[in-house]
Amino acid sequence: MADAARGRRISYRLRVNPIRCDGSGLCAELVPERIRLDDWGYPVADPTPLGPDLLPLAERAVRDCPRLALLLEIQGRER
Repeated sequence: MADAARGRRISYRLRVNPIRCDGSGLCAELVPERIRLDDWGYPVADPTPLGPDLLPLAERAVRDCPRLALLLEIQGRER
């Protein structure tokens, strides 16, 4: 049964794996609405759930990350 049918709402959030990241900054260029670079050039992801308008950009950033350090977390919440 689908999560929506069970009364769950799906949300997506970006997360950075700091161990894998080399600080190339590509993700901050692709999704500046949710990722900023710290003083050393490493990405910091805003934990705010992504809206449907940002989801395609986030998916592209995850796919194009050269170190596979950017993750798209899927979370189901009870309504």
